[in-house]
Amino acid sequence: MLSFAFSVLFVIFFMLTLVLRYWLASRHVRHVLRHRDRVPAEFADRIPLHAHRKAADYTVAKTRFGLIHAVWSGLVLIGFTLLGGLQALSTALLHLLGPGMAHQIGLVVAYAAIAGLLDLPFTYWFQFVLEQRFGFNKMTLKLWLADMVKSTLVGAVIGLPLLWVVLFLMERTGPLWWLYAWLVFSGFQLLMMVIYPTVIAPLFNKFTPLADDSLKSRIEGLMARVGFASKGLFVMDGSKRSAHGNAYFSGFGANKRIVFFDTLLERLAPAEIEAVLAHELGHFKLKHIIKRIVVAFALSLVFLALLGWLKTQVWFYTGLGVIPLLGQNNDAMALLLFMLVLPVFTFPFAPLTSITSRKHEFEADAFAASHSDARDLVSALVKMYEDNASTLTPDPLHSAFYDSHPPASIRIRHLAEAGALSGTAGMEPA
Repeated sequence: MLSFAFSVLFVIFFMLTLVLRYWLASRHVRHVLRHRDRVPAEFADRIPLHAHRKAADYTVAKTRFGLIHAVWSGLVLIGFTLLGGLQALSTALLHLLGPGMAHQIGLVVAYAAIAGLLDLPFTYWFQFVLEQRFGFNKMTLKLWLADMVKSTLVGAVIGLPLLWVVLFLMERTGPLWWLYAWLVFSGFQLLMMVIYPTVIAPLFNKFTPLADDSLKSRIEGLMARVGFASKGLFVMDGSKRSAHGNAYFSGFGANKRIVFFDTLLERLAPAEIEAVLAHELGHFKLKHIIKRIVVAFALSLVFLALLGWLKTQVWFYTGLGVIPLLGQNNDAMALLLFMLVLPVFTFPFAPLTSITSRKHEFEADAFAASHSDARDLVSALVKMYEDNASTLTPDPLHSAFYDSHPPASIRIRHLAEAGALSGTAGMEPA
């Protein structure tokens, strides 16, 4: 009875997720198309109509693509669970490898390989059809394949040892294995923050020190004003993959570094770059990064504790189409099933994350307005919305559910208020 009840509950949440995604996507598409032929008044003298229409068409295309991808991913999920895909895969590997750690690791690797191959056509289509159609793709097929090979190798080198440690802890350390696994996972995450900028990221992109002395001096002045210490200012060759632009800082502790996409530097004026960086530094100074890390670690502890209980419940396996091995280890299967179904049960709560993220964005904007000219940030944001073909007229409900950043009009209105309070009046776009 528990097994059947869990199956029914899983199907209910699965259908709820698909219906909710379809409803939100349909609303979003209709809303964007309804406003396609008129630039919002506050952007009318900055965004040309052809750019606004391009953003609308790009948004609609991405939304429809995302919906098709979600349906396909849902079918794959059902195939692996209720239709017995993982059960068949485990049985085949058990005959091939026998019981033990090889079977456990082999199951996870085989699932990852099959799921990756099933998703490959969508990855290709997005990059070489959708992004190409709107002029954003800069990748060659050779580079795309090279990235795939590198990602696979890096994932194997880093992920397989971590997987072995987690499975070892699950098997050997008793009922509190999830606590030890959480400590290992948390330490691993912190280590990755330290080594990613200098070890992993350079495998995919070229990072060169910022050569513009005038801009460098301006940025160093900003960092001095806000009390931010960096290991360096770097330019990333993002243009070899995409026409999209961005800026970010990476690393942890004394290893922090600031990175600009070359596409961003080509488009923005020095004052605008300073304002964008002031926003990013706002996230650091207001401890948004630390808060997000703490929340992520807390949630991972809760989820691992939940997995610690679920892996001992027969109905958890049978309710998802798997017959657990009697007298043998089912840890890898429990781990896979949990990773597969967790997004289904947590999807309705996605707006909670969006609410927090948007609050942080408003706070970082206000910080930027107090340490740079808010008008420069508005100008930079408008250019970035145009260059990235980000719609200025998202459906409010869709945006509230999904978007980590506030809609453009609301964000700029908040910036205008922040600018007026900090003495940078006259925020109306000009």
